[in-house]
Amino acid sequence: MADDTRDYRALFLNRAPLLDVRAPVEFAKGAFPGATNLPLLDDGERHKVGIRYKQAGQAAAIDLGNELVSGRVKRARLNAWRQWRADHPDGYLYCFRGGLRSRTTQAWLANEGIDVPLVVGGYKAMRRFLLESLDAQLARQPLWVLGGRTGCAKTRVIRQLDNAVDLEGLAHHRGSAFGRRPGGQPTQIDFENRLAIDLLRLADRGVERVVAEDESKLIGRCFLPTRLQARLKDAPRVLIEEPLEARVQVTLEDYVLGPLDEYRRHYGPAHAFERLAGDLLAAMDRIRRRLGGARHEDLRRRLADALEQQRRHGESDAHRGWIRDLLAGYYDPMYDYMMSKHRDGDILFQGTRDEVLAFLRDA
Repeated sequence: MADDTRDYRALFLNRAPLLDVRAPVEFAKGAFPGATNLPLLDDGERHKVGIRYKQAGQAAAIDLGNELVSGRVKRARLNAWRQWRADHPDGYLYCFRGGLRSRTTQAWLANEGIDVPLVVGGYKAMRRFLLESLDAQLARQPLWVLGGRTGCAKTRVIRQLDNAVDLEGLAHHRGSAFGRRPGGQPTQIDFENRLAIDLLRLADRGVERVVAEDESKLIGRCFLPTRLQARLKDAPRVLIEEPLEARVQVTLEDYVLGPLDEYRRHYGPAHAFERLAGDLLAAMDRIRRRLGGARHEDLRRRLADALEQQRRHGESDAHRGWIRDLLAGYYDPMYDYMMSKHRDGDILFQGTRDEVLAFLRDA
């Protein structure tokens, strides 16, 4: 029989396949990248067993569980686990604490001649390990912050570096009022788990420093750990400087033209444009108070006109006007205010996007 494991670090570094036998409601609240949820008890069964446990104790709860998961139900779950094991011969299974559910699953599979090791301590122990690892990495890992005005393509630079952590990618959000993406965002727990694993892997590779994009405390609804917020505020900075028209082009590509493919994959070709258009208008409405009523009304009207031109004629140039004014009149003043809080000595380098990319690769 393969050995059960407590080596959580190796599991994450090696991207070990994970079979999560918790109930779907537990899995939805927080899980690990690449884990597959094939529960021993579904949500309704888990609820019934929990009530029986409170009323009559563990033995009675186990008896009820065996009654609920028997016959064809048990065979169907065993078949699903069998297929998972065939697809992932190097995988491990776990439940919440590495207790009854994972050991029951392991024993049932063993009776079928199928050997699957489990993670000792289960999800709770792995989650604790990641939180401790995240805090330790944020405390000691040298960090540089990549900054620049909206539209200078900071995220594009981040994704071309082999020592960067893509916070917006982990949060599945582009990092502004206009940053929502199809499919929504991960839960806060999932975001923290992904961040911890990425930093763990960078540390294991021995990178000298990690580069991260300058972010506020929230990326959409994902909250950056407090220690990371402090590091982003105080770390040395590298700044991208691009002219306004170049930033208009990047914003057009990243927020209007590029997302259409993602919307098509998620909603289908027939509905993609209307969903994107609705999301762009809703984003403009979310910053109405900060824009002021008159400016919001003007920008929203111009956005709606540009979307109509795009819908009817497939032309996107009409978007440039409202994007230009939004960048120059709204986002740039916010950036200037934030930069006024940093000392000049904090800036290691500043230049065009290509110059910054070359500096970061050579540093």
